[in-house]
Amino acid sequence: MQVTDKCFDKVKKDCFKFIKSQETKTEKFTNKDKMLKTFLIPMCFWIANKTTNKKPYFVGLAGGQGTGKTTISSIVKIILEKYFKLKVFKISIDDFYKTRKERENLSKKIHPMLMTRGVPGTHDVQMMLNFFKKVRINNFKKIELPDFNKAIDDRSPKKYWYKLKEKPDVLIFEGWCVGAQAELNKTLKKSINSLEKTNDQKFLWRNYVNKQLKTKYKKLYSQLNCMIYLKAQNFSLLQKWRLKQEHKLWLKSKKSSSHKIMNKNDVLKFMQTYQRITENMFKKMPKYASIVLNLNSNHQIKSAVYKKK
Repeated sequence: MQVTDKCFDKVKKDCFKFIKSQETKTEKFTNKDKMLKTFLIPMCFWIANKTTNKKPYFVGLAGGQGTGKTTISSIVKIILEKYFKLKVFKISIDDFYKTRKERENLSKKIHPMLMTRGVPGTHDVQMMLNFFKKVRINNFKKIELPDFNKAIDDRSPKKYWYKLKEKPDVLIFEGWCVGAQAELNKTLKKSINSLEKTNDQKFLWRNYVNKQLKTKYKKLYSQLNCMIYLKAQNFSLLQKWRLKQEHKLWLKSKKSSSHKIMNKNDVLKFMQTYQRITENMFKKMPKYASIVLNLNSNHQIKSAVYKKK
């Protein structure tokens, strides 16, 4: 327990400062000490033990919408940098969404629902594969990576893109569908919600998305060295958390009227496009993730399960 305490003393100031930046007047984090000491610090020791100075260690971090992926991955980054002195780069699969124009073309060519960002097939997989390749080569050169602005539902101008100037020891790749696996063709036939039932009667959208998981995304995810999964108890909890998240976004950007903030119905409709894969991940992910962080209904980590070798 001593090393955990030693690490906690060194990182708590920076971690608490970050946590404070994520709070609103009504939404406060509780049990911060426990989250760090019991779950996140031990997890960082586990990651640090796997790193080598030869190639970056790729950490996949997944969880349904609103589970706290960004918060947890940011805290993990702070701990790994501050205490373990590792170079850490964190990016979301969301930043690799295809542009509005590209999704528009996709929606005309394949299915109108592909205009909505989120599901596999709406990301630029080739760009991610190129990035993974570049970050691993010995002769590392500066890499520019896109920044996706959800408020305008498009990529930010290039001047706002991420600049990765040195090879990281740890790469954290987070996103709601990171590590997701394809489902069986026979289960695709049954609509999971009203959106699928109404808008995807010929199964074109779900078949296309599933095929993407079977092919391009499988290749992409096979490059991850480990998978961390934030597991919520059910889909309705995710809806509740995602609504809170949207409210937070509204609080942050209400000064700008050009930002596309979703109302409750928009959020619930938007989340229906995520439901099929999310429900599939609930079932499958705990079987193959390296670490499963189980969340309670209050949005807190209640247990951590490490996969036995």
